[in-house]
Order: sequence, then C-alpha cells, then structure tokens
Amino acid sequence: WMYEGGTREPLIIKWKGNVKPGTYFDVPVTSPDFYPTICEMIGAFVSKNVSGESLVDLLRGNSCENLMNRPIFWHYPHYANQGGSPGSSVRKGRYKLIEFYESDSYELYDVVEDPGENNNLINVKLYLAIELKIEDIT
Repeated sequence: WMYEGGTREPLIIKWKGNVKPGTYFDVPVTSPDFYPTICEMIGAFVSKNVSGESLVDLLRGNSCENLMNRPIFWHYPHYANQGGSPGSSVRKGRYKLIEFYESDSYELYDVVEDPGENNNLINVKLYLAIELKIEDIT
C-alpha cells in the first residue's frame, strides 16, 4: 500500500541508558536502517554497501538532517486482497511521489501538511515530481 496508512507506522525503540524514555522523533526511517543501527549499538563493523543508515545519532539526540532529506523507497510490485495494486513510491523530506504501474499515473503529496493524502500536487509541482522520479531511477 503506497499511501501513508501502509508506509507510516509507529516504531518503538528501547535502548536502556541511551534513549530517554518518552522521547519522540518525527523522522522518517525504514527497515533497512535497523541493521546498521544495531551493528553500531553493539560495536560491530558495518559495510558501506549497506542501504540503510544508522539511527544511533538520532537516538542520542543529535541533529540528523541526513535522515530527513534522504530519499526512502517502497516497492509494491503485486496485487493484494486489501485492494493494493502494483506501484512504487519515493519520499524525500515532506514530499512523496507515488507511481501506479497499471495506469502509468503519478500522485504527489506533501505528507507533512496533508498526511491523509487528499490533495494531489502533481499538476502544481510537476518539477518536484520529476526530481523525485529521477531519485527513483538513479
């Protein structure tokens, strides 16, 4: 599911002595970030070829602009019983571009201002959609 109801999910991390209980972050992360994060937590080597980013600096309360401004990708190349159809999306910062394979159509949303994804900005910010599509193919 390419909409926020399928990609925006809560994440709870407990790291005694390192993360203050009740701390809240509004930073998009993705499951590939778990591996480098856990490796850094335990002091294990992490190859630079890993696609995720460590969240340790974020968890320690340091500024993490790199996490806010990087592209995050979702690929959903199949049909599902809840009505999902093949597609992909890319989020960078506050914007998310969704591509629907069947109809060869696109939708663009400001997920900070419009988390319900009701206001498709594709015709208003076409240049941004093109930039995000380029992120997706490079």
